[in-house]
Amino acid sequence: MATQIQPAYRLKCSCNQYPWGKQGSESISARLCKKQPGWDGDGPQEDFKIDEEKAYAEMWMGTYPVLPSYVADTGEDLQDVIDRHPQELLGEEVIKKFGHSKLPYLPKVLSISKALPLQLHPNKDVASKLHKEKPDAFTDPNHKPEIALALGKFEAFCGFKPLADIAELLKIDALQRFSPHDQLSNFTNDKLKEVVRKMLTTSDEDVRSIYKALTSLPESKFGKDTYIPNLAQRLAEQYSSADPGILVALITMNYLVLNAGESIWIPADGIHAYLSGDIIECMARSNNVLNTGFCPRAKRSNVDLFCECLTFSPHSAEERLLKPKPYSRSKNGKTQLYAPPMSEFDMLQTELKAGESEELGASSGPSIIIASNGNASMKVCGKAFDLNEGFVYFVAPGSEIELDSKGGLLMHTAFVEGATK
Repeated sequence: MATQIQPAYRLKCSCNQYPWGKQGSESISARLCKKQPGWDGDGPQEDFKIDEEKAYAEMWMGTYPVLPSYVADTGEDLQDVIDRHPQELLGEEVIKKFGHSKLPYLPKVLSISKALPLQLHPNKDVASKLHKEKPDAFTDPNHKPEIALALGKFEAFCGFKPLADIAELLKIDALQRFSPHDQLSNFTNDKLKEVVRKMLTTSDEDVRSIYKALTSLPESKFGKDTYIPNLAQRLAEQYSSADPGILVALITMNYLVLNAGESIWIPADGIHAYLSGDIIECMARSNNVLNTGFCPRAKRSNVDLFCECLTFSPHSAEERLLKPKPYSRSKNGKTQLYAPPMSEFDMLQTELKAGESEELGASSGPSIIIASNGNASMKVCGKAFDLNEGFVYFVAPGSEIELDSKGGLLMHTAFVEGATK
């Protein structure tokens, strides 16, 4: 059944399973998937059911072929609908801006019970090269800058600490092998890159020895980073005391704890590892990743390639925070804008209390919205829709959205503008 042009389509999305996901119904990503209405058409997937014995990690929303979304009323792949009506559903400006008729972003809901692999996403030049060489492992030629917006308490390693702070930690006896004391007075990004390389290539036996030495020290030996011994033990329990990611993350990277509504952004080639919590994540349209810690040795990427790709600026946790600001198209002031320094997408968070309403002006590009919590009645270009918890919609460009909530609503929207940011 061919899908007809509408201002909005309710989508059917699914959730993948990785060992770092949350178990069964503890996973918000799985619970939101389960709350989606059943198929009204002849969809290729069965209704989503939660297996309490499995870990659910990521709910994907969009058109990336690994885990695509389908139009709930017809069961048709959303990308197939867009391919028939690219001008109406993406907009001429967006097609011209990105040079193709695909959504330039990929939103997700992540539920994290233990550390994800220590990773980065290659930039466009490297991604294009890797895609040509290993298309099965690197499934597209694009980069993958991203943001993570916390739904509750969220822990992450994100980017590198100030150089002076890293140099101070490297004075600890067990760590001096990575950068001799006489090299720390003029500690540079090049020296940091070499430190990271040495940590990642250290033998399992030596990593265990260093781990034992660090966890035997009192918290006061780590200056302001008093979390290091306890967090080291937690990471070792999740993976292994021989995992070099423990050294790289704890000694060289920023450790952040965010609360609901707070957000971080990860640039292309930015080193990061999410530790725990539930987040709304959005990224440029890509699934490429280089992993080098918090995973079995056989699954780690080439250390030299990883280090060559690293981005070293900025050197502070504060500069990784993405602070929201009022959204100019919000009529009632209930919507905040998260605008990362990238062109592929922006993110909105709309929060309504019982009895409140909101109107959002039209954007020049397409949107994907999810009711992360609560419910509302919604009109898109005057057409009425139910927006219950877990419901996901694709909204066409040029569409105004009206929301009325009787019991409260938390809604997240990923969207792109045709004009340059």
